[in-house]
Amino acid sequence: MDEAQVERILQNPKFKEMVSRKSRLSWTLTIIMLIVYVGFMLLVGYNKEFLMSSFSGGITTWGMPLGLGIIVLSFILCGVYSYIANNKLDALNEEAMREVEAITHEKGQ
Repeated sequence: MDEAQVERILQNPKFKEMVSRKSRLSWTLTIIMLIVYVGFMLLVGYNKEFLMSSFSGGITTWGMPLGLGIIVLSFILCGVYSYIANNKLDALNEEAMREVEAITHEKGQ
């Protein structure tokens, strides 16, 4: 693959749209996870009394369900990414790949 083909691939509108959508989705989910995780760490650092208080009047504290909730949220966000990637982005990926293959198979351009 020569420099001209690489440049045509990078300038292809379908390829640009695919990269843009995947990047936007990835960053959105990453920011959600970071906000939740950093929020939990700030809660640990600045409001330990709340986390040590009883959740149900027994021995379970608020820290346990919140910590488990973060773990569950990470699995949910992975599922969201997989769902969107498989149902929305795969079609766009296929179109972009067909155009990229057409560009790479062209001779003399």
